[in-house]
Amino acid sequence: MTKENLKFRQLDKKSYNRKIFLGSLVATLVAATPFLFYLYEFVPDTQKWDTILGTYESTEYGSANVAFWVLSMKIIPLLLSIIWFFTCRHWWYHALLVPITMFTYQFVVALNFDARYLDVADIVWLLPIMAIIFPSIYLIRAKMFNKINDHDKTMEELEEEFMIKPKTFWGKVKQYF
Repeated sequence: MTKENLKFRQLDKKSYNRKIFLGSLVATLVAATPFLFYLYEFVPDTQKWDTILGTYESTEYGSANVAFWVLSMKIIPLLLSIIWFFTCRHWWYHALLVPITMFTYQFVVALNFDARYLDVADIVWLLPIMAIIFPSIYLIRAKMFNKINDHDKTMEELEEEFMIKPKTFWGKVKQYF
């Protein structure tokens, strides 16, 4: 075995081990979401809550427990949507940006723990995102069906052709911004 082949095998093994570790981490996070959701039950049902990080006083909700329940109702769907977005291998995965935007907006509003009105005007904030994403998805779909009609390719082959595959996590993040 040559030195080049040995180096390639070692790099391939490192890459494989990294993928296994990252996949295990993501799977553990997804499996732990019910436990993460119920962390709010450890928050006392009082208006004032003293923690290591400081004191939280809930004025509008009347209970720190309720405030953190609302927060967990927003962060868990956001977390699962982001994981789905970065692990989806279909051509339509950009459509996931719409619910991600909605959950992000809801989470930011929920961070203002004493907001009087939550989830009131979400659709107004989503309209610009939807105005960009929906036509883009339609154009990709139209290109795919044009290629199907012109060539004898299967849908899976076209999905593979249109798929952009960055190598690293940050490469995936940079791809969208």
